[in-house]
Amino acid sequence: MTDRTDDPARPAPRGYRPCVGAMVLNRSGRVWVGLRSDNAEHIGTTRRWQMPQGGIDPGEDPRAAVLRELYEETSITSVAVLAESANWLRYDLPVDLVGVALNGRYLGQKQKWFLLDFLGSDDEIDIARPADGAHEVEFDAWKWAEVERLTELIVPFKRSVYREVVREFAPLIEARRRA
Repeated sequence: MTDRTDDPARPAPRGYRPCVGAMVLNRSGRVWVGLRSDNAEHIGTTRRWQMPQGGIDPGEDPRAAVLRELYEETSITSVAVLAESANWLRYDLPVDLVGVALNGRYLGQKQKWFLLDFLGSDDEIDIARPADGAHEVEFDAWKWAEVERLTELIVPFKRSVYREVVREFAPLIEARRRA
């Protein structure tokens, strides 16, 4: 693969894209994951499952961004925010994706994660049509997964972020399961 960062017409990637992630728990304590549609972020990898995530618009509050992104990707609106990650979590793109993924502008993402309680029914979830009508479909399929399986479902370069999200939210998830 050609390194697109050497293209003088393309600016060199800088920094980390501000982003939010949503860990959505159902009543059984399982987590919503979607099977990513083909895109540049997964070039050369097996398509993987992931939790909803997306960029924060300029001036947008992360809490508002996570609710917007969740709605755009899944049509889910029936949630309550249970927690927010204490810190921004960051991942680096693999070298062969720098200058290609994330519109070629970033080295990776810095993410603020939210634990959300899903209050609706599965009928609310619609991944076939973006809720706002303006975005591309992000997922080809979806399912409720065991929290313990999340790190094996995601692309390898995001696994450390998923481990940290699971670790940080584990006490709340366990309390939810016992309730």
